Amino acid sequence: MNALSPMPVEIGHIDDIPVQGTRVVRLPTMDLAVFRTVERGVFALENRCPHRGGPLSEGIVHGGSVTCPLHNWVIDLRTGEALGPDVGCVATAPVTIAPDGRLLLDLAALPRRARA
Repeated sequence: MNALSPMPVEIGHIDDIPVQGTRVVRLPTMDLAVFRTVERGVFALENRCPHRGGPLSEGIVHGGSVTCPLHNWVIDLRTGEALGPDVGCVATAPVTIAPDGRLLLDLAALPRRARA
C-alpha cells in the first residue's frame, strides 16, 4: 500500500467488517483500526489509545465510540478524542463507502508523520 497516495486507497468491502467490529490496516508508520457501527458508519483511527497505547482494535464498539480494552478509556470514533474526564486524541482518517460497498481510506488526511 502506498501511504503517500493522494488518492483514496481501497481497503476492502463493508461486509468484511462485522457490525460493531473492526479490522486493522497496516501502514509503514502506524496501524489504523477500521471500525463499523450499528448504523453502518465506518471510521478509521490510529490503533493506539492515547492513554497507554492499548490496541483500540481490541476494544468494544458502542454507539459512536470504542472503549480501550486496557483501562476503559472511551474514544469518539468521529474525532479520535477521549471522552469524559480523560484527555487525549488519536489520528483519524476519513473512510468513504462507495455505492458498491467498497471502503476507500483517505490517507492524505493523516498527519504527515503518519504518512511518511
